[in-house]
Amino acid sequence: MNLTIRLKLSSMMFLNFFVWGIWFVTMGTFLMKGNIAATGEQTGLAYGTQCLGAIIAPFIIGLIADKFFSAQKILGLLHLAGAGVLYFIAGQTGFASFYSLLIIYMVIYMPTLALVNAITLKQVTNAEKEFSGIRMWGTIGWIVAGLIIGGMAWEKNPDTLSITFKVAAAVSALLGIGSFFLPGTPPPKAGQKVTVSEVLGLDAIKILKDKNYLVFFIASILICIPLAFYYGQANLFLNEAGMVGAAGKMTMGQIAETVFLFLMPFFFARFGIKQMLLIGMIAWILRYLLFAYGDVGGNVWMLYTGIILHGICYDFFFVTGQIYTDQKAGPQIRSSAQGLITLATYGVGMYIGFYMAGLIVDKYVLADGGHDWKAIWLIPCLFATGVSLLFLLIFKNGKKPVEPLTT
Repeated sequence: MNLTIRLKLSSMMFLNFFVWGIWFVTMGTFLMKGNIAATGEQTGLAYGTQCLGAIIAPFIIGLIADKFFSAQKILGLLHLAGAGVLYFIAGQTGFASFYSLLIIYMVIYMPTLALVNAITLKQVTNAEKEFSGIRMWGTIGWIVAGLIIGGMAWEKNPDTLSITFKVAAAVSALLGIGSFFLPGTPPPKAGQKVTVSEVLGLDAIKILKDKNYLVFFIASILICIPLAFYYGQANLFLNEAGMVGAAGKMTMGQIAETVFLFLMPFFFARFGIKQMLLIGMIAWILRYLLFAYGDVGGNVWMLYTGIILHGICYDFFFVTGQIYTDQKAGPQIRSSAQGLITLATYGVGMYIGFYMAGLIVDKYVLADGGHDWKAIWLIPCLFATGVSLLFLLIFKNGKKPVEPLTT
């Protein structure tokens, strides 16, 4: 790949995930410990806005990117609009107004996850070897965001975390402008007649006719239920446990993610799709066990190990799933197919998970205002165990090459 193109794609990934990571990790602490004083259920609903965005937007954006406008131009417009919404979010002091604006923002932002994948995959010749090296820069963007929060000690006063939304707004505007200079990703089906099935996203849904992909799709929904507990509650948990600079230390998970992204081509050569996905699921189980029994004293290693396991959890399931989806879909419905898996993971599964996590956190509130985290973490641990066992028994794909969908 041309070095200039690689730098542009890597910068795109870095900024796209920085915009998300700078506020998302600490939003639970900001809402529950700051002036908004949200409940666990309200916090779960706030995190669930990303899922509403993932459910509502990807098929529409995927259709537009596949048929009408270049993906990089859509990406630019979305980030420019998102910058304005983020700026207004930063000034909210009540949950109702905060939540309303956050829904609007996540409908704008979530399609960008599918778009940056589609833009990158258009440029690579071998996804298994090249995609992870570019996607790695998205993880680095998330790491830098966490380190900035930790370095500035914004968590010491949860109300100051509102600045994270202002930083996100500025970076989103920068990426919005820069997106118009990304490699051209024209709609592969331009000029073709628009059908009702495509408007409804059914052109991507037909990928589910493949039994193994259908099993993967359902497993993606289910495994994201326990995943939501980590995204929504881990920062609050670590702060209540007494960990100093929790957001900064949580970047160890993204550092591990970066290392494993670099090694992904080796793992693809060594393992098949099924083995890769199972390793990611098992890491989920271990992480929640470690959180349940860890503390900031003699068992602090459990907390750090649980954080580091995020790298395996994410790479082995999500990145493998994105590549698997691209292989099955082929170029004609690439954007729509990426939107479909975004809907399954960041949409349906995590929406259920965020809401469940909020209810469970409220259920286990202690008299001093803290929470019974051991009881909380064992719930997603057991759920992930059940999903992993079902996937092991039903998914049949081995090491043979993935056959693309034929139409």
